[in-house]
Amino acid sequence: MITVKILVFGIIGLLFSIGMIAPSFGHTTVHVEQYEIEAGWTIEPPVVGIRNDLVFKIIERGEKEGTYTGITSAFKSVDATVMFGGASKKIEINSDPRPGYYFSSIIPTKTGTYMVELKGEIRGVTVDIKIPIEDVEPTAVLDFPPKSADGDTDVAALKNAISSLQQDVSKLKSGEVEVTSDGGAAYDFAIFGLSIAGAAIILAIIGLLKRK
Repeated sequence: MITVKILVFGIIGLLFSIGMIAPSFGHTTVHVEQYEIEAGWTIEPPVVGIRNDLVFKIIERGEKEGTYTGITSAFKSVDATVMFGGASKKIEINSDPRPGYYFSSIIPTKTGTYMVELKGEIRGVTVDIKIPIEDVEPTAVLDFPPKSADGDTDVAALKNAISSLQQDVSKLKSGEVEVTSDGGAAYDFAIFGLSIAGAAIILAIIGLLKRK
């Protein structure tokens, strides 16, 4: 049983702190004559230091309600610049497989308001606009539990885990726990489990330090 417990603990430890960010679409839309230009982030809310994409959708509405045509090669004669405060950077625009959709990868390094400037022309129509996009948030927007409480909880959990491992090692060494019913293989299996659990604790400590 102790071997199973050690392995389960190790697996849980290795999966500790794994999370996912789901995309949403709170984008800004502007109109330039017959064209509708939408801009925003792939992952919202955008979080500082986490890779994201600036995404664009450029379409022309059809005569029937709800229909539209995606504009291909829209950035052939249009320059795109991302701006933050007094800083600006011209960005390279990539085409999405879907007609009218485009993206540019970026890692926002500061929290606050970002803006995209588009200058040029789309099929003879002059484009000179600035589009505000959703503010970049600090990592706290995704933290749970809050760091102030999270640190104490994690430290306590790690202390308990280390204490439990020390007890298990002592039992194995003293012979209190029988692991030799199938020869040396069971003992090696138990030690392997302890190694996984120990590695999990080290990874958890590293993750905890990175969040400080």
